[in-house]
Amino acid sequence: MVSLTAIALNDWSFTQVGGGEGTKDGEWLPVHQFPTTVHVELLHLKKIPDPFVGLHEWDVQWIGESQWAFKTSFKVSDADLQASHVDLVFEGLDTFASVLLNGTQILSTENQFVENRVDVKSSLKAENELVIEFDSAFIRGREIEKKHGKLALWNGDSSRLHVRKAQYNYGWDWGPVLMTVGPWKPVSLQVYQNRITEVDVRSNVSSKLDVQTSIGIEFLEKASGTASVVLKGPDGAVVASDSNISTSNGHSHVSFSFKAGEVQLWYPVGYGKQPLYTVEVEIADESGAVLDKKTKKISFRRVSVVQESLIDAPGLTFLFEINNIRIFCGGSNWIPADSFLTTVTPDRYQAWLQLLVDGNQNMVRVWGGGIYEYDIFYDICDELGILVWQDFMFGCGQYPAYDSFLKLVQEEAEQNVKRLRHHPSVVIFAGNNEDYQLAESEKLELDYADETSDFRKTNFPARHIYERLLPAVVEKHSNIHYHRSSPYSGQGKVTTDRNFGDLHQWNVWHGTQEPWHNWDILSGRFVSEFGMQGYPNIRTVDQWLGDAKEERYPQSRTNNNHNKASGFERRIELYLVENFKHTFDMDDYVYYTQVMQAECLAAAYRLWRRNWAGKGKEYTAGALVWQINDCWPVTSWAIVDYWLRPKPAYFSIARELRPYTVGMTRKDKIDYPDDRRAANFVIDTVLEIWGTNSTLEEKQTTLEVTSFDLHSDWTDSWKESVTLSPNSSTELHKGTLPGQPARHKHSEVPKNIVVSARLLDADGTILGRYANWPEPFKFIKFPNVKEVGLKAEVSADGESVVLSSKKPVKGIVLDVDGDDVAWSDQAIDLVPNDPQTIKAVGLKGRALKIRYLGDGVN
Repeated sequence: MVSLTAIALNDWSFTQVGGGEGTKDGEWLPVHQFPTTVHVELLHLKKIPDPFVGLHEWDVQWIGESQWAFKTSFKVSDADLQASHVDLVFEGLDTFASVLLNGTQILSTENQFVENRVDVKSSLKAENELVIEFDSAFIRGREIEKKHGKLALWNGDSSRLHVRKAQYNYGWDWGPVLMTVGPWKPVSLQVYQNRITEVDVRSNVSSKLDVQTSIGIEFLEKASGTASVVLKGPDGAVVASDSNISTSNGHSHVSFSFKAGEVQLWYPVGYGKQPLYTVEVEIADESGAVLDKKTKKISFRRVSVVQESLIDAPGLTFLFEINNIRIFCGGSNWIPADSFLTTVTPDRYQAWLQLLVDGNQNMVRVWGGGIYEYDIFYDICDELGILVWQDFMFGCGQYPAYDSFLKLVQEEAEQNVKRLRHHPSVVIFAGNNEDYQLAESEKLELDYADETSDFRKTNFPARHIYERLLPAVVEKHSNIHYHRSSPYSGQGKVTTDRNFGDLHQWNVWHGTQEPWHNWDILSGRFVSEFGMQGYPNIRTVDQWLGDAKEERYPQSRTNNNHNKASGFERRIELYLVENFKHTFDMDDYVYYTQVMQAECLAAAYRLWRRNWAGKGKEYTAGALVWQINDCWPVTSWAIVDYWLRPKPAYFSIARELRPYTVGMTRKDKIDYPDDRRAANFVIDTVLEIWGTNSTLEEKQTTLEVTSFDLHSDWTDSWKESVTLSPNSSTELHKGTLPGQPARHKHSEVPKNIVVSARLLDADGTILGRYANWPEPFKFIKFPNVKEVGLKAEVSADGESVVLSSKKPVKGIVLDVDGDDVAWSDQAIDLVPNDPQTIKAVGLKGRALKIRYLGDGVN
C-alpha cells in the first residue's frame, strides 16, 4: 500500500450499557445510518415517542443520563498491516467517550468539537472489533462542576459551562432539553506511507486589489520525495503551479502573486460574483507515486472591519468592507438546524441558506451556543456569497479557565480555525455570545480598562480565553479579524454602548420592552441581535399538537411547552394588546402574532437602513435578526420555522432588504405658543420619506406618493424625480401629513390616513414600495369587506395570484386548506390602483383563504 486510503467504517450497532429503557442488557441493535446519535436510532426503531410532539421531550430525558456504546468490526489486509501508518480517525464524538480496539483502550475524549486521530498499527489484527463507550455528558458535567464550582449563566443547566459540548443541548429559550450522545461525525481507518497534515492557504489582497497567495504545507514525516501545488481557476484551467517541491524538512511553502484583474475576486451576494478556485496539493515518493492529495476550494477577497470616526455622531463605525466596498450587512443569526444534527442533510443546508439569499440577506451569524458548522454549511455560503460571522462556542455563561479546560479549548480553537480559515465567506471570529454582557449583569470583576492582569485569578476567568487564548490562535493560524465577543464595544465601554462595536438590542421584547416604533432610537453601530416572536405556520402547530386536539388553543399546556422563552405569554400579549384588537382563537392568534412579528422586524430594517447614509455616516452598518431558523417545531423568534416554512416576517424583511427601498415615518409634533400654558397647543403630523440604494451606481427614479382616507373618497397624490445616492440612504421629503388637519385638543381624533410611496423606474417598473399606516392599529376603524373590495384573481395556470382593492388593506396573509404553498410574499399591504402579483407554487388553483387586519377569513 502506497497512496493514502481512507476506509469508512459505517456498519455499527449500539446498546444501552447495562440495559434499560433503550435496549435489554447485552442487546445490540443495528444503526440505520452513520454517523448517528442515540435519539435518532431509538426514534427509527420506534422505541421512544417523538420528542418534538406534545410533551414527549420530557419522556426521553433518561437517554441523556444513560451510558451507551457503539461497536463495529472490520478486517485489515496483510498489505495494509505492512503500511508505514494505520490510523483510526474519529471526526467527532459526542462527547465523553472511551474507545476500545480489540479490548484495549486507545482513546478518551472530552470535547464534541474536535477530531481525534489514533495510530493503531501496532494494535491491529486481520479481524478487529472497535467499541466506543459513551458516558452521560450531563452526569459527567455535574461531577466536574462539583470539583470546580457552580458558575453563573443564562439558559440550561450550569454544569454545561464545564463541558465542551453543544450548549443548546441543555435547553435554551427556544430549544428543548435533548442531550445527544454518539458518533456524530464519520469514523474511518486511514492507511498510508506519508500524508499531508496541513494545507494553510492565505491570500492577502492589497488596497489596489493585487493578490498575494501563500500556501503552507505540513507533512507527517520528513521524506526524500517531492510535493506539487496546482491552482486552478473556476473553469478548471491551471492558473499557477509549482512542482518538485522538497519535502525533506517536513514542511514547504509556495507563493503566487497576481496583479489586479489577473484573478477574479469573490464578492458578497449582490455585489459581484463568487468565483471559486481550487488548490490541489500532492505529495509523492522518490519514484513519483502519489502518497496523498489534498484539495481546497478558495477565493480571493479583501476584508476589513472598519472602526473609524463618524460625521456628526459620537463613537466609531463597525462595518465590513469587502474589496474596498463598504457593505450594509442585512442578515440573520443561525442556530443549529436540528436538535439531532446527523439528520441535517446537505439538501436541507442548501434550502436554508438559499432562503437567506432569496430573502435578500447577505450575512449569517453562527451563534456561539451551537456547533462549528459542518463543512457543507461554509461551502454553500462560499458558493452563494453569504458572509459568515463565526462565534466560538461559548454562550451566555461565566465560563471557567482552569488548566484542563483551557487545554480542551486550545485544541478546539486550533482545529476549527484551521478548518474554516480558507473559506472566503468567513469574515470574522467572535470569542463568545453575550458572556461579557452576563458578567456585567452579574457584576463580576470586569474592568475594561485592565488589559494586563491574569484574569484567571478573577471571578470572570474566561477573559483569559477571549483576550489571550483565542486571539493568539486566530492571529497565528488565519488572517481573519478577531472580535472579543458579541456584543462587544471595546474602547473601555460596556456592551450596551450604542456608539461602539456590535450591539444586541433586546430592549424590544426583553429589557425595557420598548415599542418597536422606537427602533430608530435603539440603533447601534452594528446590531447583531434583535427580534420579536411569532407563531409558526398553523400546520407546524398542528404537527406538535399531534392527536391532542383539545390542546388547540394558545394557552394550552402543549403550546406552552413549545415556547421556551421565559415570560413569553406576558411579552407576546404586551405587544399584541398595545397594537392589535385580537381574539384567542388558535388560528387568529397565529395570524396576529405573525403580523406583529412582520411589522416589528420590517420596521427595524427600514429604520436602520436609513442610518446607512454614506461615507462617514454609517451610523448603523448591519442588522442581523434573531433568528432565521429553529432546531425543532416551536414558537420562537425564528422567521422560518423548523419545517422550512417562512413566516410572514421573512417576507417583510426581504422587502426591506431589496436593492432599492422607500421608507417613511410619521410623528406628531406638538408646539405650545405660550410655554406657561398646557391647554393651548398645536399638533402637526410630520411625514418623512427616504430611499435606499444598495447598488454602487447612482439611481434616477420617480418618487410617487399617494395618500388615502380610509373613510372617504379623498386622495392626494404627487410625484417628483429623485436621485438615490449609491450604497446609501437618501432623504427625499419632509412635510406635514397630507389630509391631516392640525389638532388643538387631544380629543380631536386624527384621521385614518394611509400613505403609499413607490419608487418607479423609467419604464414604470416598481423598484420599491411601502405603505405607512397610522399606529397603533387597534385604534383604526377598518372599512368593511364590501368597502374594501378586495379581489384575488388566480392565474390560468393556478400558480400566481393578483391582488387588488378599492381601499387600502393591511397585513394580507394568504393560505389554503391542505398542503402548504410556496408563496413569494406575505404580510402584504395593498392600496388602490397598485395591484400586486404573488407567485404561489403548489397552489394548483385551490381556493384561497385571505386574512387581513379588520377582517376575519375570506
